Amino acid sequence: MVTLTNGFAMRCDHHEKVQGRIRLYLDAGENSYIEFGPGQIKGFAQVADAPVSPAAAANDAAHAQREVANLSPADLQPMLAQAGHEHNIDVDLLASVVKAESGGNARAVSRAGAKGLMQLMPGTAAGLGVEDSFRPGENVRGGSAYLDALLTRYHDNLALALAAYNAGPEAVDRYHGIPPYHETRVYVARVIHEFNRRVKARRAGQAREFQEAATKVTAPIQ
Repeated sequence: MVTLTNGFAMRCDHHEKVQGRIRLYLDAGENSYIEFGPGQIKGFAQVADAPVSPAAAANDAAHAQREVANLSPADLQPMLAQAGHEHNIDVDLLASVVKAESGGNARAVSRAGAKGLMQLMPGTAAGLGVEDSFRPGENVRGGSAYLDALLTRYHDNLALALAAYNAGPEAVDRYHGIPPYHETRVYVARVIHEFNRRVKARRAGQAREFQEAATKVTAPIQ
């Protein structure tokens, strides 16, 4: 019995560590399995065999995978902070892109085939050295590197960089600006609005902390 850190529990036949990840096998064979990061598994316990139908096992696996796929802000924060530091990109901007692209779902796949938190197309992912777009940290590193390259290409013009992230730099260059695509224009507006909202909230929080600290310093000694 496997207990995940999100509280969900499921049965597996056996498990092994493969390239730093834990692979859970749903039966005695080697073909039916799902993978989790070490930090997503709380522990294992030996339990007596019980008859479990293949359909029930598959349902448990799908449920567990969905639970793990939807990352919380606390889960995302460390990897966004690291990627932001490496590429000198505001972490609130990265969080805004992730929200617009996938809503924090690490297993998201678009109709066009873009995958993961920052919705990387297979060709783009390969060019960035991303081997598995469904691995959150790898996806964020790749997406952040791509956004960094676009910001450099468009001289830190955020609107153009976001438009290129959504529609491709070829479209931005062809139209000499944000392409006249409804989806792209809505996307750019949505990300910038969310980014501004996050920055405003962050600054308000910092102002409150400063005010509280100043109040403590100036408070009379009893």
